[in-house]
Amino acid sequence: MRRRAVRRPRPRPPAALVLPAVLCAAFLAVPLAGVLVRTPWPELAGQLASPAVVRAFGLSLLVSGWALLLSLVLGVPLAWLLARTDFPGRALVRSLVLLPMVLPPSVAGVALLHGFGRGGLLGGPLEALGVALPFSTAGAVVAAAFVAMPFLVISLEGALAGIHPRYEEAAATMGATLPQTLRYVTLPMVTPSLAAGAALCWARALGEFGATITFAGNLPGVTQTLPLQVYLLLQSDPAAATSVSLLLLAVAAAVLIALRGRWLGHTH
Repeated sequence: MRRRAVRRPRPRPPAALVLPAVLCAAFLAVPLAGVLVRTPWPELAGQLASPAVVRAFGLSLLVSGWALLLSLVLGVPLAWLLARTDFPGRALVRSLVLLPMVLPPSVAGVALLHGFGRGGLLGGPLEALGVALPFSTAGAVVAAAFVAMPFLVISLEGALAGIHPRYEEAAATMGATLPQTLRYVTLPMVTPSLAAGAALCWARALGEFGATITFAGNLPGVTQTLPLQVYLLLQSDPAAATSVSLLLLAVAAAVLIALRGRWLGHTH
């Protein structure tokens, strides 16, 4: 019969830390509560169903979906290499992964322009292939993936680093190839972390604003995602901007509630 784990009672928090902790929680909660209080609830459905908001929301889903796919295709192999191999410049590569997380959004957009824009480092080769990223939906996808991919890579790298190599070594001694080992041994063990990283990556891509407006512009139906729609509504209809902000807030909260701290290794 399986014995139930006995949970030890947690120690009481030090009194000196309670007040700063409460103030910190309030500091984070007050702006979010302000959105809830200021939302025009009677007009909420009509504002969210307006053609411009529906179009921006559909574009946001498209952009964030493609950004997630791009992050999975490129980020999963990079996370595996960072966690499983030792190569020259590894610390530099990890720093490059983390950099978009701390860059100012406008700086990220300028960097994308100088990297992939018409006059950028790869602008000429891309134009030769018929690819023009700035002020296009593809450019919005690239901007979203640039700022969101680190969440996937870091989550997955941490999970892979936490798996003892003996499991993969045992599979290799039984004749499993590397792809087979990854598919039947490694992937099932990191699936929760992969799912958590993918969810965070998608949520971050859905909410991307600064790099998108700098690199891809704000073109209705082309690059005007929901966060950019909020920016426009703030100038003409603040109440509608609050309603759309509530929608984005609800999506972000739903992702975090669904994860329940799994990206930090907690399950309860």
